[in-house]
Amino acid sequence: MDTIVNKVAESGIVTIDLANFLPEKDTIIAFDIKPFLFREMILKEKDFREAMKTHDWEQYNDKSVAIYCSADAIVPVWAYMLIAAYLQPFAVTTYFGTKNELYNKLISEKISSLNSDEYVDKRVVLKGCGDKEVPASAYVSATEKLRPVVKSLMYGEPCSTVPIYKQALKK
Repeated sequence: MDTIVNKVAESGIVTIDLANFLPEKDTIIAFDIKPFLFREMILKEKDFREAMKTHDWEQYNDKSVAIYCSADAIVPVWAYMLIAAYLQPFAVTTYFGTKNELYNKLISEKISSLNSDEYVDKRVVLKGCGDKEVPASAYVSATEKLRPVVKSLMYGEPCSTVPIYKQALKK
């Protein structure tokens, strides 16, 4: 009787599921300056400062906050700085940009903290399917992090991969 051999298990391929690097979406919140502008177009310093002083900043406790302005208005840099100063005691992190940009940045930071020594000369697959949608930016960050150390880098599932990079033979 022939024994069934799992060639995928014996291949030494390491699978990384980038979904494990995704931050919880409810931990990211946006702060839009637009509602604090006069007629949602003009920043009046005195009114803006008063609004910032009376705003409920505790709602941003333990959140990552993206600061942006959805209106086509000229907002002085100091206004963003003022918001960041008020957020600092509450927010985990603040970021100038959209919520989606912050989401991608947080993923990239998690991936960059990955210990690449664990993958030296390994055959690595970045998992391509799953329950959670992984943005393309995560795959780009992971490729940048892993390519210098891996023997090969692939996308997909161990049984069906798309080759991305293969280390040249060492002489």
